[in-house]
Amino acid sequence: MFPTLIRATRCGRPLSVLSASRSSSVHFRTAAFSSNPKRTTPTILSTLSPTRRLTTPSPPSSSKPPSLSSTSIPPGASSELVDPTSSTPVTTPAAPNILDKILPRWAMGAKPYLLLTRIDKPIGSILLFWPCAWSITMASTLHQLPITTPLFYLSLFALGSVVMRGAGCTINDMWDSKMDAMVERTKTRPIAAGDVTQFGALTFLGAQMSIGLAILTQLNWYSIVLGASSLSLVVIYPFMKRITYYPQVVLGLAFNWGAFLGWSAVAGAVDWTIATPMYVGGAAWCVMYDIIYAHQDKKDDVLAGVKSMALRFPDTSRTVISTLSASFVSLLTLTGHLAGLGPLYYLISCGGAAAHLAWQCATVNFDSRPDCWSKFSSNGYLGGLVWLGIAADYVQQVLLGIPA
Repeated sequence: MFPTLIRATRCGRPLSVLSASRSSSVHFRTAAFSSNPKRTTPTILSTLSPTRRLTTPSPPSSSKPPSLSSTSIPPGASSELVDPTSSTPVTTPAAPNILDKILPRWAMGAKPYLLLTRIDKPIGSILLFWPCAWSITMASTLHQLPITTPLFYLSLFALGSVVMRGAGCTINDMWDSKMDAMVERTKTRPIAAGDVTQFGALTFLGAQMSIGLAILTQLNWYSIVLGASSLSLVVIYPFMKRITYYPQVVLGLAFNWGAFLGWSAVAGAVDWTIATPMYVGGAAWCVMYDIIYAHQDKKDDVLAGVKSMALRFPDTSRTVISTLSASFVSLLTLTGHLAGLGPLYYLISCGGAAAHLAWQCATVNFDSRPDCWSKFSSNGYLGGLVWLGIAADYVQQVLLGIPA
């Protein structure tokens, strides 16, 4: 009887029906409660007046949730991107970062703006700095410059890399605030989360660009014009993710501009014969590690409409990054040959980069966010390894006076 009452309430019938007057059409027949197995035991619902008979509504038919195959997907996306088997990840609060530990309470108002620059994740600034360091050190070797020259420009470009990478992140987040809100990993970014307004970000960007300009004016006029010409690549990069599956190419061209700028800062002008293969090789390296980076968000990117080479080559990304890595090492070797560098460069820079890239390409797990981030971040060490070989050649040829 109690299950019957429960079903009555589930159907929306008030329980007061049990206290209806005897004149109602509810009748109980004792024969209905006999032990005859052939008789169906009636319920209160089955004995109600035929003028208003309640029936238990049938449960809605279950239907398979729509898959991503019905949405726009990139050509070649034949892996789990089409029909992901996992549900949408549960949103978790942002983990505490280093700013929570080092910022005093009175300065906490600046935290969203500092997070906008990704200062808590310096890997981007490090990757932006290395092409500058390569060209500064290599140009100092060719022109036999005293150690104070590369040290000064390395320090200046290190500061510039932090500032301009932060400005690039601000521009990117202003463009992508709506998309970031749809991606699990980026939905806590300051603009996407509503911690910083678009106007506030624009004002902050003006301050960042002013600092960047102050650093740029420490260089010669050739370098000032050359540096300013790279801003177009920085500005259009976020837009490329909306119109092409190859935004990493634009990022590579922007991120390695320092290969030209560092050379001109030290030498007064770019030696295009040497700097160009270094620049193209660095761009190939950047495309390679950013493909790994893009695999972190591939499922969310499909839903958000963000394009990337990770989506363009979902099942052949390992082949793509292997080809790009081989191109990078080959162009590093060509650069060393054109610059007349010695065996230390080929052993440390070229050999070390080849081994590190081979490890990345062979072991990266494109379906693991932690592993993609780990492999992406390891390129900070790879860039340092390339610079170490160039620096060793500088010590040999310039400081020790031993020809290559």
